[in-house]
Amino acid sequence: MTDDSPSPSANSTSATKQHILLVTGLSGAGKTTALRVLEDLGWEAIDNFPIRMLDRLIGKPGSAGPAAPLAIGFDSRTRGFVPHEIMQSVKELTRRDDLNVTTLYLDCSTGELERRYNETRRRHPMASGRPVRVGVQAERELLEPLRRWADAVIDTTEFASNQLQQSIREQFSGISANAMSIIISSFGFARGTPPLADLVFDMRFLDNPHWVEDLREQTGLDAPVGEHIRQDPAFDTAFGQIRDLLLTLLPRYEAQGKSYVNIAFGCTGGRHRSVFTADRMAKSLEDEGFSPTIIHRNLTSRAADQIEGPQG
Repeated sequence: MTDDSPSPSANSTSATKQHILLVTGLSGAGKTTALRVLEDLGWEAIDNFPIRMLDRLIGKPGSAGPAAPLAIGFDSRTRGFVPHEIMQSVKELTRRDDLNVTTLYLDCSTGELERRYNETRRRHPMASGRPVRVGVQAERELLEPLRRWADAVIDTTEFASNQLQQSIREQFSGISANAMSIIISSFGFARGTPPLADLVFDMRFLDNPHWVEDLREQTGLDAPVGEHIRQDPAFDTAFGQIRDLLLTLLPRYEAQGKSYVNIAFGCTGGRHRSVFTADRMAKSLEDEGFSPTIIHRNLTSRAADQIEGPQG
């Protein structure tokens, strides 16, 4: 991910300004996913909006009170799509004192986009019966001025869908509410540590349900797995200490103006111990008045003896 501008959250200078986020980029790079996450965060989200009608949608200055943040998706398929005209219209909007306008561009490598289109057997909008790669390259050339001009660029080449969702939450959840955004995630160390985690807790010291035949194909969201983990003598003590640490840190982070905190719990495969602990921690923080978002990165990954290490 590259971002040459300050975080959109940091750009907010007045609570009375309406936030407008323009979401564009290459077809297949994740625009629909991004808009769905923004909608979940409390934004009004509109996809494939005729960008030339943007002035009418937003209205004149002072025509209404402060509105909910608005996310507008558009790309090469949108009617009236002319990059230099779009940039000119947006420049005029940025001069308004009642608006905070940000443009987000979603990028992706040609090879990865080609793979995604071939997997789904969808037609690329600019391929016109030609190979997907030709359509991607044509669209990339068309959109290049927008990419150079955008306030923020997210490259989704290496992102699974949930990683893009996480990135969007981290960058934009603080705009739709004053409260700090808390993300609690589970993951498997064998499949890589989350690159955006602020706090990582390693739960591999707990007894591994993978080596219990009846539990192997279940996950940490299933009651028998949770009961097995709770029976480990170390669990209650460790869980309580982690919870107390978080209850100490989170108010301090918020007081320092941090807009999001990503708390990650890891185990070997990311299916049992980390999932149960993350899910239970989210419920515990909810009881304390927080509103965490939970993501289980490797919940659907295949159970594999090879990555779980020797049986304890």
